[in-house]
Amino acid sequence: MEHQTFGGEVTIPHDAPGDDSKKRIWRTTWILSGITIVELALGYLLYGTDFSAGLDIAVKGVIVILSLAKAFYIVSIFMHLGDEIRNMIMTIVVPLALFIWFIIAFLWDGDSWKNLRNEYRPKDPVKYEQKVEPAHGGAHEGGLK
Repeated sequence: MEHQTFGGEVTIPHDAPGDDSKKRIWRTTWILSGITIVELALGYLLYGTDFSAGLDIAVKGVIVILSLAKAFYIVSIFMHLGDEIRNMIMTIVVPLALFIWFIIAFLWDGDSWKNLRNEYRPKDPVKYEQKVEPAHGGAHEGGLK
C-alpha cells in the first residue's frame, strides 16, 4: 500500500468579492447608520424639549430598544451568528441575557442598600450626651470586706 503525502499547505477556495458581498456591506452600513441617526434624533429631542415623565420614559425605552436591535444586528452580521443554527445562537444569547440580568440586579440591590442606609443613618448623626447617674444602694460602695 502506498500512502499519499500532502504538503503542509492547505488551500481553501475563496470567492472573489462580487456585487453580492458589496451589496451586503452597503446594506449593513445603511441599516446601522439609519438606526444610529434615529437614536441621536430621539436623544436630541429628549434633551431639547420638556416632555412629561411618562413620555420621557417612553422615548428612553425606544432608544434602548433601538440600541438592542442594533447590537443584535451587529452580532448577527459581524460575528456571523445569523448564519448559525438556533441552538448555537441560544448558547450565546441566553448566558448574555443572564449576565445582563445579573448586572441589573446588583445595581438595583446597591441602590436599595444606599437608600436604606441613608434613611436609617443620616449623614450628620446626632451626638447624644450620656448622663452618668450615681450608683444606687450603699452595699456596693464599700466593696467586699
